[in-house]
Amino acid sequence: MSRGWFRRSMPRGLFGRSLVIIVMPVVVLQAVVTYLLFDRQWDAVTTRISRGVAAQIALFVQSYETLGPEKFVGEAARLKEMSFGLVPVIKPGEKIPDTESPAFEVLKQVFVRELQTRTGRPVWLDSESLDDEVDIRVQLDGAVMQIMAERKRVMSTNTHVWVLWSMGTALILLSVAVLFLRNQIRPIERLADVAEAFGKGRDVPDFRPAGATEVRRAGLAFLDMKERISRFVQQRTDMLAGVSHDLRTPLTRMKLELAMMKDPSAEALKGDLEEMEHMLEEYLAFARGQAGEGASDTDIGQLVRDVAASAQRKIAVKTPDKKVDVTVGGDLVLEIRPNAMRRCVTNLVENALRYGSRATVSADQQNDVIEIAVDDDGPGIPPDRREEAFRPFHRLDSGRTLAGGGGVGLGLAIARDIARGHGGDITLSESKLGGLRAVVRLPV
Repeated sequence: MSRGWFRRSMPRGLFGRSLVIIVMPVVVLQAVVTYLLFDRQWDAVTTRISRGVAAQIALFVQSYETLGPEKFVGEAARLKEMSFGLVPVIKPGEKIPDTESPAFEVLKQVFVRELQTRTGRPVWLDSESLDDEVDIRVQLDGAVMQIMAERKRVMSTNTHVWVLWSMGTALILLSVAVLFLRNQIRPIERLADVAEAFGKGRDVPDFRPAGATEVRRAGLAFLDMKERISRFVQQRTDMLAGVSHDLRTPLTRMKLELAMMKDPSAEALKGDLEEMEHMLEEYLAFARGQAGEGASDTDIGQLVRDVAASAQRKIAVKTPDKKVDVTVGGDLVLEIRPNAMRRCVTNLVENALRYGSRATVSADQQNDVIEIAVDDDGPGIPPDRREEAFRPFHRLDSGRTLAGGGGVGLGLAIARDIARGHGGDITLSESKLGGLRAVVRLPV
């Protein structure tokens, strides 16, 4: 359980994790150094200083007890020179306060205890009320001896300076580390952005590998992969263009010959030729994919409206009762291959109109995804057969084949291929209209 908590608490990004790797040792080192320096050494230095001052004050008390109050006043001037500025002041008839000494704990444990041991008299100490001095009072017989000592004479006062220097140096080193680390992470982020853009079907002509040797190797490997994929797609496109040309020529001759024939059976042959031509177009469209078209900023809302209007005009020739409704939410602009995406949405809309009497097309943005949904009131597809409907050249046994083109079985296959070529996907579900709902999701 603790291991899972540790994983969840770690940063997700490489920069954050690298920063933790650098910061944690420095923080631990600073904590250890601070403890050793501020706690142990501060206590040790303060103990030595306090014992020296306590011994000096004990000498004052001993002189007071030996000489008496009158002679001790004259002796105080000489003691001042010998005690480096410690001046005892006798206050007859006074007593030390009954309250607890407002002093640092280390002074209570070391200085007060040492002074009480040496003098055998009650001691009161105030190290908090004054900024630069410590008020020391010793209870005498019928009087109080008060000594105002500089703080640095009683305890170590420069330890915090070393701690501040240490922390300041650590912050400077961390800032330099963060700056250099950020410069090393930036090429990796650039490579990830370029790979994501290429996965969405967008051009990345200005990418140049940079950064450390390993990052450059990854960038060069990506460029090699991109070149191989582009070359493969171009070769497939060129081959299919040749196949298309070779097949269209005999089909055109056959159509001309049938047009010149007066035989009634020629009409049936014309229908077969048209179906063959349509099937050929679907085969080529599926194999060609999106090759040869560049990506550009496109108004998704306008694209959806154009597709719906075109489908409405086309279907109105045969079945004027079928309708297409369009709903667009907001300003939806995305860098896509417009012709390919138009074909994707057209396939979905034509399928909806083919198997239903009504179709609705909606486009909206949900967080960082643009969704294009096509609903119909047709027979739909059972949930366990929906993924099967995406298989190319596959026809479902139900009344709804989702062919997208004369029953060839490529409508959804082409649409999904285009959506995935843009980094998105297509999912099928049950529509509120009672039929099928196809949703195209495109990352922004």
